Amino acid sequence: MYPKLIEFGSFYIPTYGVLVALGFLVGLFVTTRLARRARMPSEQIANLAIYCAIAGIAGAKLFMFLFDFRDYLRDPGQIFTLETLQAAGVFHGGFIVALLFALWFMRKHALPGLATMDVFAPGVAIGQAIGRIGCFAAGCCWGRECSLPWGVRFRSDFAAPVPLGKTLHPVQLYESAADLLIFLVLYAQATRRHPAGQIIGMYLVLYSAARFIIEFFRVHEQALVGPFSLTQWIALALFALGAALLVYLRRAPSPTRPERAPAHA
Repeated sequence: MYPKLIEFGSFYIPTYGVLVALGFLVGLFVTTRLARRARMPSEQIANLAIYCAIAGIAGAKLFMFLFDFRDYLRDPGQIFTLETLQAAGVFHGGFIVALLFALWFMRKHALPGLATMDVFAPGVAIGQAIGRIGCFAAGCCWGRECSLPWGVRFRSDFAAPVPLGKTLHPVQLYESAADLLIFLVLYAQATRRHPAGQIIGMYLVLYSAARFIIEFFRVHEQALVGPFSLTQWIALALFALGAALLVYLRRAPSPTRPERAPAHA
């Protein structure tokens, strides 16, 4: 765990915040690059990315409060603690809220829905890959105990209340690696001939499957609903949505090729 990237006396810059910001900037670069390649308005795409980031943060925190509603109801003061501020929240909650906002924004500005989501999907994946390293540095979203040679032990009690001195699954790094692989697959496909909607469909399927599996190795801070956590149920729903979209596109005619922007663009 390395929660403080730079420290001067009582002032410090949190590693988690820096890596999340870096993930956003890298994701934004990838998204605007793909938007220019597809001859889409990169300025509107960049604005949408910024608004979605804000909506995503709000949604992740909102779902975290909803999932742990009883804990916060018993002790409302937890809402204003450093631990809550540093917590990443529920990613799927942030994704759903950001998606709903994006649908409204795209409709208002007459952006092609599926094509726009396609240029966003690889950027979201690489942003997650970097952000999860921040989770590892902060000690949040920790894994179950294990006896594996690559298990990790956290020793700093500064940030998240991760169990100290116990060997745990480095689930943050599992997800980071999965997200990086998903990014490479999506980016490669985004630069090839594909029907609009295929990239976001692949993202929903691949990320949801990875997250569903990784959740088995995480400590669940939320109540189980039947055999699975709420996050896993959301992952299954998004997996089904992505699979349905891919099946629909497979039956649709004439895929389109993303156009390269002129050299001066």
